Amino acid sequence: MFRPLALALALAASTACSLPAHARDIVTLGVVDRDSGQTLPEYPFRGQHWGAGAPGHRRAGRVTNTRRERVLVVLSVDGVNAVSGQTAAPSQAGYVLGPWESAEIAGWRKSLDDIAQFVFTDLPDSYAARTGRPANVGVVGIAVFREYQPPRPQYAPPLAAQEQARDSMAKSMPAPAPPAAANRAMAEADAMPQQLGTGHGQREWAPVGQTSFQRMSTRPQQVSQVRYDDVNALVAMGVMPPPYAPYARTSPRAFPQGFVADPPRW
Repeated sequence: MFRPLALALALAASTACSLPAHARDIVTLGVVDRDSGQTLPEYPFRGQHWGAGAPGHRRAGRVTNTRRERVLVVLSVDGVNAVSGQTAAPSQAGYVLGPWESAEIAGWRKSLDDIAQFVFTDLPDSYAARTGRPANVGVVGIAVFREYQPPRPQYAPPLAAQEQARDSMAKSMPAPAPPAAANRAMAEADAMPQQLGTGHGQREWAPVGQTSFQRMSTRPQQVSQVRYDDVNALVAMGVMPPPYAPYARTSPRAFPQGFVADPPRW
């Protein structure tokens, strides 16, 4: 069971700086097929992670907070903010997860009480394409923010002041840019025509509350994404192997029968 989530407005601390990404994700992201009940297996391919969706199936994004503090998760589906419907940006509204909390976000937020279900559909029928924004169909992403905490008073010896300033500058440096190989891999994947998107499905009761949240920084501490398409497209790209085909027994066999058959009836 997942307890109701809370929505947060886009608040940001005015004095904090961005922190580099952690080796371990603050929030894990998975895609769940709600009709089969299975989490889609992820296939690493040239610097990205892919999942195979089934057309017509309802789906959800499963987010899990791995920390003992609250975090804000801004969810993007096909380049669209799943809460506000805006073209997605990290500065927008999102969901607040409590310490160690896990939740499934199953649709486009329509109000504090209900959603329109996420449904795998053909690209032209996706919500992003129908609203004139097809360029980013085929990706689910999260931007994660830690919560601002007022600094505690620190009394350091004068000789340590310069070293502290140097450490502070190191922490404020932005995360390194992705390597050129990853950028090339993304370009190659983008060259393949996308088949699957996320549609605007039936309404579903999914109440949430509202809360305040002050971000530690104006830039997210984590940005993660999962690409998706149908099985045929992923096989064509080489992301996943072809489905298993049973061996066709067309050659002669020395022992074609296994057991004694009944005699014919007169």
